[in-house]
Amino acid sequence: MKQRALFTLAILFAVNTLNFFDRQVLGAVGEAVRLEFGFGDTALGALGTAFTLLYAVVGVPFGRMADRFPRKPIIAAGVFVWSALTAASGLAQNFWQLFALRLGIGVGEATCSPAASSIIGDLFPPARRSWALSIFMLGVPIGFGLSYAISGSVAQAWGWRAAFFVAGLPGLVCGLAALWMFEPPRGMSEGAGANVGAKRRPGSPYRTVLSSPTMWWIIASGALQNFTMYALMSFLSPFLIRYHGVTLQQAGFISMMVYGFSGVPGLIVGGMAADAAFRRRHDGRLLVGAAAIVMAAPVMFLALSRPQADVVVFSVLMGVACMLMYGYYASVYATIQDVIEPSLRGTAMALYFFAMYLLGGSMGPVGTGLISDYFTGQAAAAAGIIERTPLALEPFRATGLHSAMMLLPILVATLAAVLFAASRTVTAEVNALRAWMHDPANAQP
Repeated sequence: MKQRALFTLAILFAVNTLNFFDRQVLGAVGEAVRLEFGFGDTALGALGTAFTLLYAVVGVPFGRMADRFPRKPIIAAGVFVWSALTAASGLAQNFWQLFALRLGIGVGEATCSPAASSIIGDLFPPARRSWALSIFMLGVPIGFGLSYAISGSVAQAWGWRAAFFVAGLPGLVCGLAALWMFEPPRGMSEGAGANVGAKRRPGSPYRTVLSSPTMWWIIASGALQNFTMYALMSFLSPFLIRYHGVTLQQAGFISMMVYGFSGVPGLIVGGMAADAAFRRRHDGRLLVGAAAIVMAAPVMFLALSRPQADVVVFSVLMGVACMLMYGYYASVYATIQDVIEPSLRGTAMALYFFAMYLLGGSMGPVGTGLISDYFTGQAAAAAGIIERTPLALEPFRATGLHSAMMLLPILVATLAAVLFAASRTVTAEVNALRAWMHDPANAQP
């Protein structure tokens, strides 16, 4: 049984790596796309928002599907769809074609996390769940990191379109591998058996999930986390190019380490620490996550405060900040499993992702882009530039983007407070769910 669980976890990790590799291609080559099509940072941010809009909306029905139907074919179909549309993005001839294709990629990728998190929750017991989810979530930094390095290098050599073609190819292999996974019975890891694992508390599934105070705090935290992380995802490479004067390829490799691979120790250590804390106290996972975020805020501020061309110190500080931010996922994803019964975990993850991406992931890129364009205009006006043409504004875009990104440490500090608030409600909910799980007479079909 342990071997089947680890084999399934390995496939889900590979699928999640591809998931985040494909969604990050635009972040790696966005500056080249912007210069070819001649638009500003608001439009560049909107391309990131296009993906997250449909990802958030269609994720809710996909979450319900993951609770009612076999999860393997849902994941496999999603991999095929998003990979094909990623490759097709290299054929886009204007902003709107690329925007439409990004919408479609969001539909495909919305199948992954609710179904995968549900499977992991059924495979691994609560005491090891943060560790298992942290392995799954390693696909985020590794996918991002590889995408920055590979997509940036491919774009430097053969143009940004080739980067999308290369990203779409591995989808066939991952989609087929997903069909070989083990599909565990719902509730297996809690020892509930199919009788209780397939049942849920009475009433609307959405109302049941949203009756949890902890879920509301977690949903708010997801919006703040994703605003920050998706703003960085979209604008870290352009920021390095404009403000610190590196090349497209150099920006890709630096971003690979800063935003991508820095997350590996953050997730592994965060997952181990969260599990250890949970074994001692049921609010331990969230306290570990809050502590990591508390440390991330000042480090990110110091990174963004570095002067132009100070690439090394900026990269080290921002890498440490991102490493700490990744600790969030191991803590929070496992907490959702702790307070929601097995038959509703796909729904719970989908509702969480709805807010996380609609309010956070979609607003982060376009909101940062709007603020960047505003400060770009202000800097141009201060220099006596009256024209608002792309060519006239270009020299001031570094200043505008730098000013916009200084908002992010404030949001990170707010996120820490929200996670601490969630830790105050979670213990009672964990105890209540465990009592319900061991009293199947209270369950309704």
